[in-house]
Amino acid sequence: MAFIDLMKEKARQNKKTIVLPESNDKRTLLAAAQVLKEGTANLIMIGQEESILNDAKSLELDLTGVKIVDPETDPKFEHYAETLFKLREKKGMTLEKAHETLKADYITYGVMMVKEQDADGLVAGACHATADTLRPALQILKTAPGTELVSGFFIMDVPNCEYGSNGTFLFADCGLNQDPTSEELAVIADSSAKSFKALVGEEPVVAMLSHSTKGSAKHALVDKVVEAVKIAHEKYPELNVDGELQLDAAIVPSVAESKAKGSTVAGHANVLIFPNLDCGNIGYKLVQRLAKAEAYGPMLQGIARPVNDLSRGCSAEDIVGVVALTAVQAQMQ
Repeated sequence: MAFIDLMKEKARQNKKTIVLPESNDKRTLLAAAQVLKEGTANLIMIGQEESILNDAKSLELDLTGVKIVDPETDPKFEHYAETLFKLREKKGMTLEKAHETLKADYITYGVMMVKEQDADGLVAGACHATADTLRPALQILKTAPGTELVSGFFIMDVPNCEYGSNGTFLFADCGLNQDPTSEELAVIADSSAKSFKALVGEEPVVAMLSHSTKGSAKHALVDKVVEAVKIAHEKYPELNVDGELQLDAAIVPSVAESKAKGSTVAGHANVLIFPNLDCGNIGYKLVQRLAKAEAYGPMLQGIARPVNDLSRGCSAEDIVGVVALTAVQAQMQ
């Protein structure tokens, strides 16, 4: 069974309520109909009911069972506005501005629903930048207890692949931290290992990637990764992590044997930590487009409750998958 089918099955076992605030996006509507058909989550869409249902009808979609919340008529609007005002008052928020924000920004409205436990998670980003999804999540939900850094990852499911965990990998950070320090890379590695274990159910084997393997090149960029591995070993002694490793040395056993002999990670990695956002973003898109991999994310790790971003190039099927993964994250909480 494919990875995402396992996630959907898990999501169906304890259905959670997920908010899809981008109700004016065709892909979101297509995804909503599919989620409802597959029964992987209960859904809330934000917007004008007549407009949403008319758009669905024009696409010949069945949205039976969806809950539609219109901020203009929602009886909880005033409560959300008061709560937002109190949360952000020290940052200059006024009650009037809270009203304006909640009526204009459906993502913020959805995050408030998650904050007040009227929903279990939120998925957005099909037609918004990552910052538009992340900003209200961090401002309203805050970080999870003990979190040192919020980061983003993709679950990559590569067809007919003998590497990783039967072709399943976690790539990080591919959507958030542009140029993480050595300390931040170590934190991302630990968070990503926990996410991989929780979602995939396999033991994480973490490779810190570089253009160098075990000193084959000398550069400040290599030094950053070497230091990150050292910090990870000291800070997270239970973590099976190694580096610096080139990609082939990280996942191909025969290459690992010649380039990183004796490493418990090399040749077996299923969690790949990229040295910066350029590498991570380019890497996941190469695998997605050229290897025909399914890419689910960017998922966010470190926020108090599940909020996940989407690539603006996502398909409706991508949204369906991220909804299932968000539901599973909510189950774990």
